[in-house]
Amino acid sequence: MRMPAPDVELIARKAEILRALRKLVPGEGVIGEADGLIPYESDGLSAYRQTPLAVVLPETTEQVSAVLAWCQASGVKVVPRGAGTSLSGGALPLQDGIILGMAKFNRILDVDYDNRCAVVQPGVTNLAISAAVQADGFYYAPDPSSQIACTIGGNVAENSGGVHCLKYGLTTNNLLGCELVLMDGQVVRLGGRGYDAAGYDLLGLVTGSEGLLGVVTEVTVRLLPTPQTARALLLGFPTVEAAGATVGDIIAAGIIPAGLEMMDKPAIQAAEAFVEAGYPTQAEALLIVELDGPAAECAELAGHVKALAHARGADFIRVSRDEAERLRFWAGRKAAFPAVGRLSPDYYCMDGTIPRRQLPHVLTRIHEMSRQYGLGVANVFHAGDGNLHPLILYDIEKDGELERAEAFGADILKLCVAVGGVLTGEHGVGVEKRDLMGEMFDETDLACQQRLKCAFDPDSLLNPGKVFPTLHRCAELGRVHVHRGKIAFPELPRF
Repeated sequence: MRMPAPDVELIARKAEILRALRKLVPGEGVIGEADGLIPYESDGLSAYRQTPLAVVLPETTEQVSAVLAWCQASGVKVVPRGAGTSLSGGALPLQDGIILGMAKFNRILDVDYDNRCAVVQPGVTNLAISAAVQADGFYYAPDPSSQIACTIGGNVAENSGGVHCLKYGLTTNNLLGCELVLMDGQVVRLGGRGYDAAGYDLLGLVTGSEGLLGVVTEVTVRLLPTPQTARALLLGFPTVEAAGATVGDIIAAGIIPAGLEMMDKPAIQAAEAFVEAGYPTQAEALLIVELDGPAAECAELAGHVKALAHARGADFIRVSRDEAERLRFWAGRKAAFPAVGRLSPDYYCMDGTIPRRQLPHVLTRIHEMSRQYGLGVANVFHAGDGNLHPLILYDIEKDGELERAEAFGADILKLCVAVGGVLTGEHGVGVEKRDLMGEMFDETDLACQQRLKCAFDPDSLLNPGKVFPTLHRCAELGRVHVHRGKIAFPELPRF
């Protein structure tokens, strides 16, 4: 993994930097000693570690603004960090940069049922939003598997999804507004409590920007009424190809489930041993199909789904009888990642998206690659929108296995792009997929994206080394356009 060469002079200035930061964030808001920095050395992509120069834990937007403004003036790099659950190395520190930790921004500021929204700080966990409004019959739809730990600020940075994203969308579809601090310390508000905002869709631009454009300090999310009825179906199949084909059949029939997930045999067996959710452990593939809405509609659609599954040879069909059983079905799926950890000392979680019609072909190729690389793989993914999460099993203590796992993962992502998909569905690019961006974008595409970053962060101090395989200086990209001796439109950001 390539990261920018450290600035030795900046590292030598550590004591000076710590003094300056402690004036901006007093008390226990700055960590500089070696032991205190250890918890921040990595994120969810735990194969890589790097000790940051320092960690700053602000409590107010004003402190965030002051820290960023000082860092820009002093040339200090900044890596924003939420809960650290990123699976692409998005919060991986820099030796010559500080971590800006947002964990203390952990309050729900307002719940507005009239406008069906909630205003929260970025350090609030995803699940806490739904828990806060559940008694009043509402919930927050995006639900990544890490929702008990991941924070809403990180969800915005990565445009997170979850098992219910097929029907209700990703974070970007459930976000109404945010407060954002730019690298120069300027505080801006994007969107609001209404369903639409005037001007360019800068909120859409910031969502999924992986901490490269600004630091989110407040988020307004959409709340949805809890469905009247929800039923989950477990469908077991003798082949992964049959299960994959059934996914396409369900969508082609005009049925849009609230959730449509798929697991292969290794994942099924690991999850069942871990949770005892009632999964058919002899099945080669399992679909979990959730239908929600009025009771009569759920019953009608369940009949159609069962018929489609029978037609593809499903030999196990079970419909949840009550809410407790429905939640148990989902508990196995949501615990699949930790459950697979019992199969191997380490695993490498991939994230790519493909057209649904390519599911059977891609799953077959992944199993062929597994034999080629001599590494096991368990597949757990959001089948409804084609978002794959192959878990590549390896042992980091064995020479060469991590490198083989990375090569295996890179081949899976290249396959996703080759069949018409994309490099990431919800985990982001970070450092994991950075050097594969050329598989999907040419130099012109990448240069345009970097020009946009330059408009927000002209000195490339926010999360450098992530997303772009080669980071050009903004001047190299033509950031300043001079016409007849004058800069055109000086009031606008300079590209």
